[in-house]
Amino acid sequence: MAIVLNAKQRQDLKQSVTRELRLEGNVPSVVYGKDKEPITVAVNSIELLKTVRDEGKNAIISLDIEGKDSVDVMLHEYQIDPLKDELIHADFYVVNMSEEMDVEVPIHLEGEAAGSKEGGVLQQPLYELAIRAKPRDIPEEILLDVSELNIGDSILVGDLKEARGYEITEDDDTTIVSVTPPEEMPEEPEAVDEDAEPEVINEKSDDDEGEEESDEDKE
Repeated sequence: MAIVLNAKQRQDLKQSVTRELRLEGNVPSVVYGKDKEPITVAVNSIELLKTVRDEGKNAIISLDIEGKDSVDVMLHEYQIDPLKDELIHADFYVVNMSEEMDVEVPIHLEGEAAGSKEGGVLQQPLYELAIRAKPRDIPEEILLDVSELNIGDSILVGDLKEARGYEITEDDDTTIVSVTPPEEMPEEPEAVDEDAEPEVINEKSDDDEGEEESDEDKE
């Protein structure tokens, strides 16, 4: 069942009106889709953030637009003010529940790798998995158990079993997670004996000096 989110149409798109909407706790938004005329709306910022936090970014939302029929949408993009850390805009994409779509699903790891207990370093290069599925078959997340991974082991996309309801479109050779050997500590340089006499290069010996004097006498 889709999560219901209320929305109001925005007719006046002046900056002053948009600013007032934000001050009231609403987010200016656009609803669009294939063969759909874009609609400008406003949704409650707190309700939208709560929906994304509780249901995930790929959640199907039943957007109840005031004065219009409800539409099934997904949150496509959103913008946050980096200074105020506030949601300032959102885009909703109208979905066809009978058609497959390409999305990215977050990957979460479970357990503690055996190799980590031995000093290995757990690394996760891939945090989201690209899949193709109908909207209702899109999983909220993909869980991977890493407890059996030893040092040198890894899990590739090709190691995942195809789940019913969606197709993995990521490259099979892509590494999701691995356990690498511990980094070797750099060797400390040998301590220098400050009391030792410095080595003199090309120091002449007494014999060498004697030979030089003999040469001069011959001249």
